[in-house]
Amino acid sequence: MMGVSVHGVSLLGPGLSNWAEFHEIVAGRRPYHQGQETRIPIPDVLPPTERRRSSAAVRCAVSAALEALRQGGMDGRDVATVFATSDGDGAITHQICDGLSRSEREVSPTAFHNSVCNAPAGYWCIATQATTSSTTICAYDLSFAGGLLEAAALATVESRPVLLVASDLPSPFPLHAVRPVRHALAAAVLLSPSSGSRALMRWVIRLDRSLPVTPPPSFVAETLLANPIARCLPLWSALARNAEEEVVMEYVDGSVVAVACRPQG
Repeated sequence: MMGVSVHGVSLLGPGLSNWAEFHEIVAGRRPYHQGQETRIPIPDVLPPTERRRSSAAVRCAVSAALEALRQGGMDGRDVATVFATSDGDGAITHQICDGLSRSEREVSPTAFHNSVCNAPAGYWCIATQATTSSTTICAYDLSFAGGLLEAAALATVESRPVLLVASDLPSPFPLHAVRPVRHALAAAVLLSPSSGSRALMRWVIRLDRSLPVTPPPSFVAETLLANPIARCLPLWSALARNAEEEVVMEYVDGSVVAVACRPQG
């Protein structure tokens, strides 16, 4: 069992440009418009060279990370990071495979540079000049839950703030046929072992078994749920409602990750 406090949170997805919009939708003050594409901004923290080199997957992850960090009022140089993704960058994977399938067998050095799953972590460290520890994990559909456990453990063991960033984007055909993610989605949360005056909520996280998984918010469309990172949405909904409840997420080998949400203040 681990206890961590939430100091910043973000969400970027179809019809969801930031955390404030999601908060308004959960509160019922604005409708959620389905069928929109995710608008991925170019993060202003990236130097010009990195902006040109960055892929959509990198920009999506870094944008979400930046919102959560700024909301928490912390310096990126002092924050460890955990990046989570189920598929990595499918568009880059497709580009490389397409190049290798041709007679010239040419692969762009920039594409190769962006192909590794920890590319977003590298761009983030360049943007923030961070030299703290950074971990990137892939656990297919369970990547968000795995990333949350990793981030909470790191915050607890090292007694320092940790930024969890989870993101996945659609892949082009033919990869899309076997992994039909419909929209880009990224979520980030800034965790700390201590509460402090800026804490939004306290989470007590544990592994358990035989507990029912918490369903997604009622307004969430099936196309959005096709993105594995959408498994964070019940927890994000509890944050937006400042609700005292337990959120349960599926994990490996029949286990679950249970998060007891305790509002602060």
